[in-house]
Order: sequence, then C-alpha cells, then structure tokens
Amino acid sequence: MAGAQREVSIVLFDGFELLDVFGPVELLTVFPDLFSVTLVGPEVGAVRSNQGPEVVATQGYRTAVAGDIVLVPGGLGTRRLVADRDFLSWLAAFSARAELVTSVCTGSALLAAAGLLDGYRATSNKRAFRWAAEYGSDVTWVAQARWVQDRDRWTSSGVAAGMDMTVALMRFLHGPDVADEASAFVEFEAQRDPDQDAFAQLNALL
Repeated sequence: MAGAQREVSIVLFDGFELLDVFGPVELLTVFPDLFSVTLVGPEVGAVRSNQGPEVVATQGYRTAVAGDIVLVPGGLGTRRLVADRDFLSWLAAFSARAELVTSVCTGSALLAAAGLLDGYRATSNKRAFRWAAEYGSDVTWVAQARWVQDRDRWTSSGVAAGMDMTVALMRFLHGPDVADEASAFVEFEAQRDPDQDAFAQLNALL
C-alpha cells in the first residue's frame, strides 16, 4: 500500500485539543492523493473542542468504520473518557481493523485504557505523563520521547509534538521527499529525533 491513499479516521470528543487534530490534518492534507481525513464524533455534527470552537464530525461512532489509520487526540475530555467503558469498548472495536493506531498527547491514555497499548511502548503529554501512565495493564511508558513508534502503534508527547510524529509517520509510509515537502509547505521545522525531548526533564520525569 506504499502508494495507495490511506484514510485517516480522527476520533473527536467533547474537550478534544484543537492542535492535536489540526496540526496533523494540515500536514496530511498537503498530499490528498496519499491521505484522506475523516472526522468521527459521538454523533454527526458539531463537537466542542477544549479551546471552545466547534468542529463538524461527518461520521458518528455508531456507524463509522475505521480507516487505515486511526488518530486519537488528547485534551481535557480524555479525563472523563478514560472511565467511560462504553466509549473504551467502542474505541477498541473501532481500531481493530486499522493498519496503524496513533495518538497525540493524552490520547495515549485513552488507547491504554482501551487495552490498545498493552504490550507496546508509548509516551504522552509530559505535564500529564504520570496520570496517563496509570492506564493500561502492560504498557511500557517512555518518559523521554517526542514520539514513540512501536510496530503499528505511534504515540506522541504533548500537543505540538503530534506534528513531529505526523511528519515521521509520513516519512515512514512514503519516504523523505513526501515528509520534507509537507514540512516545507506549512513552513514547519519538524524534529527528526524521537528521543529529543526537553519537556521530560522540565517536568521532572527524569
């Protein structure tokens, strides 16, 4: 599938973080022949972000079918959803057929709570790292990481780190020319070293 278009299903919920979603979307949509993006919400219609603006989901949880890549953002809404068994069961089933399951920020806490990171290495937002690391029964949480790739799971640190992970994912799937052009198009200097993480030490995680 190296040259095929992949559908990216982004899971929205009340209180999601805007940049967690639209940083990756901005990069992915530089190449519409390689990536299509679908926003999936609790219902079709407006979903309120953590910052206030609402975003329109075009598919609802009950009828959506996951694309090749699932992306779960973070945001304050994750604090409620980690205890929502119905949502977690849905997320696990929704992600089961995806080629890659990814998260930005505290979206990794949702993946972990749904059992989707058991047996994997993962990271999360450094200011919420200790909280996120409470979830999952067999997750190796990596404190110092801008993002972590472990087989078919990709998780990033907080907010803007999702853009670094997205560029790395584009490089992994389609090579350096695609990744570099996406970065240049949006005038973004992506971090290339997944272990380069100043925020772990800043937040006393080391």
